[in-house]
Amino acid sequence: MTDKFPALNKNKVVQQLSTHTPLLWHNPQCLSTIEGLQHVGLTLEDVQDAAERLQRFAPLIAEAFPESRARGGIIESDLVEIPAMQQALAQQGPLHGKLWLKKDSHLPISGSIKARGGIYEVLVLAEKLALESGEFSEQDDYRRLLTPHFRQLFGRYKIAVGSTGNLGLSIGIMGATLGFQVIVHMSADAREWKKQRLRDHHVTVVEHQNDYSVAVEQGRQTAADDPYCFFIDDEHSPTLFLGYAVAGLRLPAQLAALGITVDQEHPLYVYLPCGVGGGPGGVAFGLKLAFGDAVRCYFAEPTHSPCMLLGLSTGYHDAISVQDIGLDNHTLADGLAVGRASGFVGRAMQSLIDGCYTLSDQRLSDLQLLLHHTENMSLEPSALAGMQGPLWMGNDPNPSPHAALDHATHLVWATGGSMVPKEEMQRYLAMGNLP
Repeated sequence: MTDKFPALNKNKVVQQLSTHTPLLWHNPQCLSTIEGLQHVGLTLEDVQDAAERLQRFAPLIAEAFPESRARGGIIESDLVEIPAMQQALAQQGPLHGKLWLKKDSHLPISGSIKARGGIYEVLVLAEKLALESGEFSEQDDYRRLLTPHFRQLFGRYKIAVGSTGNLGLSIGIMGATLGFQVIVHMSADAREWKKQRLRDHHVTVVEHQNDYSVAVEQGRQTAADDPYCFFIDDEHSPTLFLGYAVAGLRLPAQLAALGITVDQEHPLYVYLPCGVGGGPGGVAFGLKLAFGDAVRCYFAEPTHSPCMLLGLSTGYHDAISVQDIGLDNHTLADGLAVGRASGFVGRAMQSLIDGCYTLSDQRLSDLQLLLHHTENMSLEPSALAGMQGPLWMGNDPNPSPHAALDHATHLVWATGGSMVPKEEMQRYLAMGNLP
């Protein structure tokens, strides 16, 4: 199966992964939250600092993006119950508790979870450059950064990023709005409409005929030769991670407003579609800070691209890719088409994440069509990866001893979809089959 890692040839998890067999993997190294948080290298104070920075930028965001004004420039999404989808899924297997959807698919500005981390990292850079100029302070009105003077300042600098699509959209739209020169290196599986949307915002798109990892590496090398170019590294960035983590700290207030209790007797199960790992890892970190052992977080990946499950289960993290075990990394879920997981995120979450699971592309399509049919909601295929999670929990032959499913809240994190063109969405839906 693999010459590079011969010890894995008898590894049962790797054997299942290499044959595209869907599986649920409970992390045997998961510790209590208090213990697990010690391995992340970041703290509650770091996430609170990120939340405060986003609050400072809120007037600027509201000024620049009218769609954000309803929340005062805070980039946040709704939490909605999906009872018709729950009823449909319950006909396919045991589903205990209540099913909810976190609509990061409808976040303002770029319509995906990447609006959290990607936009946040651009804002961190803009604030740093403005403060260093000596012409701005944290007490100033941040809308000043939209003036021609500061746009000219930011225009001296470039921002580069490698992306399958959604991260590039978030960074490209925010960076261009502030005046930065933005270059997005995109992999072969990135959707054409995402490339065009970036070009419409005067962002330079560099296309690569290889996968995500090659696009990232090319972007990294190009930026290294230019002292005025900042590379936003989805594989290794604590800043991106913290931008995502803020979502976890905000969730308790949202749940409380809906009358939802989260404790050991009423656990919260959260299912997070996972590509390279920064978004789901950051959100899971924030959730563990907010809820402790009362939340259980699971990463969801396509059977052709289970890079995080592979890295976590073997302990090799970014030293191993899905291609090393014979997988092709080709998936309908372009946002999850990543062959090699982030080593930073994998090591940070090794003792904190509860587990991972995989599902086939056809199952993604079927779930996408089922959600559209039952709830009239249209999401990207990637965003449906989380929808299989509640069924995995209900059918688990080896449940966690702490699995209090009867009173559980299941939260599927919808990562993208609201900006998909109608024609493209219709093509996606045509791939699915209703039960």
